[in-house]
Amino acid sequence: MHGLLARLDDAQLDDAYQLLAGNFARADEQGREQRIALIGLRGAGKSTLGAQLAAQRGVPFVELDRETEREAGTSMNEILLLHGQAGYRRYERRALFRIAEVHADGVVMTTGGSIVSELETFELLQSRFYCVWLKASPEEHMSRVVAQGDMRPFESSRGATSEALDDLRRILASREALYARADTVVDTAARTVKQSLKDLERAVPALEAKGIK
Repeated sequence: MHGLLARLDDAQLDDAYQLLAGNFARADEQGREQRIALIGLRGAGKSTLGAQLAAQRGVPFVELDRETEREAGTSMNEILLLHGQAGYRRYERRALFRIAEVHADGVVMTTGGSIVSELETFELLQSRFYCVWLKASPEEHMSRVVAQGDMRPFESSRGATSEALDDLRRILASREALYARADTVVDTAARTVKQSLKDLERAVPALEAKGIK
């Protein structure tokens, strides 16, 4: 299926998505619950908690952004430069189809923070993956990004830091209702990584034991 989808143009891919979504969306609830997708803003702990959850469950850990780059054969910046936002979303949807197909028995995947703003892509994600919103306060989002060593939004002045925090609050407020459509929410605010991992383990469906009837 993935080879066929890769040959479709934008309009054909959207038509294929609508057909697949209409026929199969949420039809395989059991399989869907083995594939975990973490959504939320940057700094929520998606990569850290995702990798640890995957290790706990004994399943692969993938990052949708990296898989989208793999799909396009180039970097995210190059995809946007060459194909624009619509082109990036096309490759992203193809990556989603592929990940769901290749990892039918289980996977933990992180997504970009803006995926919920793309209706068709988000619906595809929800139809194939059990979605978990990793939630935190704007202040914690910012402090974690800074702690990761990415000082770009905050390095020029105190005023810039305040402006960046205001922007982050606006983004979070604008997406909150979309993030809330996830299957479950794990609030990482004022929680250690160890505590949040335990919360996440409790929040997701148990992984099916293979070979047991």
